Parts: sequence; C-alpha cells; structure tokens
Amino acid sequence: MKYNFYFAVTLSDPFLFMRLLYNSVLTLAAGVMILAACSSKPKTDNTETVTLAPPPPLDTKALLAYNPKNADQRIDAEVQKLHKTRGFNGDVLVAKHGKIVYEKAIGWADYLHRDSLKINSQFELASISKTITSTAILQLIERGKLHLTDDVKKFFPDFPYDGVTIKLLLTHRSGMMNYVYFTDDIYRKEHRNQKKGLTNAEEMALIAQYKPHPFNKPDKSFLYNNSNFMVLGSIIEKVTGMPYAQYVKQNIFIPAGMTHTAVYSKAVYDKIPVDVVGHDRGQWKYSVAQNFLDGPVGDKGVYSTVGDLFLYDRALRAGRLLKKASMDSAYVPRNPWIHGHFNYGYGWRIFKAAGQEVIYHTGWWHGFRHIYLRDMKNDITVVLLTNLANGSLLQLDDFFKTVGMPVVRKGAYSGRGDESDD
Repeated sequence: MKYNFYFAVTLSDPFLFMRLLYNSVLTLAAGVMILAACSSKPKTDNTETVTLAPPPPLDTKALLAYNPKNADQRIDAEVQKLHKTRGFNGDVLVAKHGKIVYEKAIGWADYLHRDSLKINSQFELASISKTITSTAILQLIERGKLHLTDDVKKFFPDFPYDGVTIKLLLTHRSGMMNYVYFTDDIYRKEHRNQKKGLTNAEEMALIAQYKPHPFNKPDKSFLYNNSNFMVLGSIIEKVTGMPYAQYVKQNIFIPAGMTHTAVYSKAVYDKIPVDVVGHDRGQWKYSVAQNFLDGPVGDKGVYSTVGDLFLYDRALRAGRLLKKASMDSAYVPRNPWIHGHFNYGYGWRIFKAAGQEVIYHTGWWHGFRHIYLRDMKNDITVVLLTNLANGSLLQLDDFFKTVGMPVVRKGAYSGRGDESDD
C-alpha cells in the first residue's frame, strides 16, 4: 500500500517526481565518486608500516652473553684437538637454541708481529659475504626495486653477455667466466698498479671493454663463480645509488645489531683497517697483503666476527631482515644434487638428509678460510673463522658429531676423504 501510495503521488505530481528522480541521481553519482576515490587512493607508507610492523629489535647483549667457565668441555676438547693435530688457528662459536655454549679464540692474528686473536677479531669473510649480498638482493626484490627475471643489461647496457638474470647470478648458473683470473691476467700483462683496488663499477667496465669469453651458456649448468656475486654487488650499487658498504650497513648490519661488521674495499682504503692477517698455503711465512682484487665487493669484502655472524643468524630467524617467504626461497635447492645431499639456493649452500637441513656457506680468500653453518632443525649455529688457510676445516666429522649436528662434508658421503668445499 505504501509503495502504491508513493507511486500514485509521484505520478499525480510531475514536478515532485522530477525532483525525487533528480535527487536520487545525485545521491547515486556521489556514491559512485566516493567508491572510485577510495579504490584509486594510493597506499601510503603509513598504511604499510601499520600492516607490516617490523619485529622487535634483538637483545644483542643477552644473545652474546657467555661465561667461559660454562664452556661445553666436549666441544672444547674437539677444538683443542683441531688446533694441535690439524693446525687450526682462528675463532670458534657454537650456539644452541639461541644461547652460546662455546666460544674461543686460538692462535695468532698476525704471526709476524705475534699478535694474538681475540673473540672480537674481524676476519675477511671471503665467500660468506655472498650470503649478505643475497639478503640485500632479496630485500630489494621485496621492495619492488628488482625482479629475479631482470637482465643484467637492464642496469649495465654494455654488459657483454645476453640472458644473464638476477636469478641465474644468485644460483651460480650465469655461465660467466671468473673475473678474478681474468682481471689478474689483464693487470699482469699490462703492468697495471696492483696496490690500488678496483671499484665494482671499474670491474664492470673492464668486463664490458674486454668481453672475456664465458665458460658456458646461461642456465646450462651450475658453476660456482665469484663473478656472479660481484655483479650482484654492482647491481645493488646501481639500483640504490649508494655504495654496497653503505647499503648493507644500513639495511643488514644495523638492524641485526652487527656492530663489529663492515665492508672494507681496497678501492676505498689504502690499508684495510683490521688487525687479522691472512696466511696462505698453510704456512705462517705466506702472509697475504691485500691488492687490487680486494677492491670489488659482493662476492667477498665483508669483515666480521664470530659473534656478529651469530647475531646475523638470529636476525634472519626472527624476520628482522627478510619476510619468511623470501628467506625460505633462498633455501630452496636450485641445482642438481651433489652426492645426494648438497645443493645451492640463493646465495646459500644447502645440506639435506633424512629429517635434517643445514644452511651454510664456506669461504676461502687470501689466507682466510671459514665455514658458517645454521642447523635449521636443531637450531644450532656454528662459526669457524680461520686466518691460516690449511686443511683444518676439511675434517670436522668428530666436531660435528660432538656438537650434535649432521656431518656436513661432501667427502663423507663419497668416501673420497678431504675435499675442498668453496
């Protein structure tokens, strides 16, 4: 009845009908405009900050707390055995479930000057630096600055190789030659100054100029190669507009509380400002002086301590540096398995066995040799940093068993004994 009355009134009064129709159209139009404005309104930084609040900062003081009187004596016995029988010279840290159960500094920082190592001694991390570069790249992907499918030529148009993407660089499948040997050959043949380090940009220009022949076609096979992460370091500098050292300090070291970690390049420093000297060929007389090849960074160039690498592990686990999905993607095997247990993801080595997973990386450069392991199932972190490159890290089976984690050594699964893993 109400509807019929309203309908009758409006038909009997054409002017009222028109006014009502006009008002209805205005109301509908206003509603549409409001909806359109809401749907097209860009997201603001404030909105993203509220929905994606960062995890709380790490309590670094509590994490690094350690009393030598409470040292795990079984682990200490293994470390002392490594020192006496295998010539281990370096710093060690073992943590379980976020608590340090053992740490020790053994031997010389600089044999020539008889300086002893300290627990906060800074070591050139060599290829462990690649994990830092990987984290930085994944951060920039999260922020929309990069994509895994981006070609290197997008950032360096003169790059001489086609089809090399960020993903192929992260997984060592680019097919590139090793820039270290290529550059060393150029410097020796042309009698260039070997004391001054190259910048990443200069190294990229050198590759563009000489166009060295690649080892393989992109994505044909896995070939561990420093060039991949030097190029990634160069891309970080190009995209962010800041030095690699500055970006990783602001976005990784500071958020993780890594106060004893820095990037040092011979392109910036005449003398690298650390006290730990690398010693090569397993002999003290071969102390290594940094040269032009200590200029490019991304594949190496990060200097750190055992404690700071433990904090790096905790920051990654806590989501301080990357979202879980990004971090998990770095641990996915991206290559054929080696000996059924070993693989490589995005800047991390991977060991898997029945119910076990260890994410790790090794390092070997100019007299420094290391292994950094993160047992994901048992929540164990192991850091062994050495500045005497010998065979002391090639036979750690008893050490691993004592710590309570799987044996992470390729030779242990093929019966071939000691084997380099870098």
